[in-house]
Amino acid sequence: MPYVQRNARGEIVGLYRDPQPDAVEYREVLDDEVIGFLRVDDSGQGFDRLDAGFVRVLEDLVDLLIERRLLILTDLPPAAQEKWLARKQLRQQGGSAPMPLPDTGFADIIDDTGFGKL
Repeated sequence: MPYVQRNARGEIVGLYRDPQPDAVEYREVLDDEVIGFLRVDDSGQGFDRLDAGFVRVLEDLVDLLIERRLLILTDLPPAAQEKWLARKQLRQQGGSAPMPLPDTGFADIIDDTGFGKL
């Protein structure tokens, strides 16, 4: 059953039940590559990449709850209040937590060395 989508390096980056314009290669479910793609990253790095984005979602959720008066900031434990206020202040100053960018494989396709300084 899965039809695989591959990046420029030939690595599986997506699985589909039905063929797609960029995923026409059929692989068995128990294929080693398919299993490797589905395997949970035991090193914790998979969660680390997701956590940075998820923290931002939680921040926005807390903001929304406070804005709608469903949550009062002082309802949170003091340590949580301090962390929330510190992050809010950093965001207002234009800073943000670093968000890891996914490896798209484009660096392997596009050679930008000939562009010079832009």
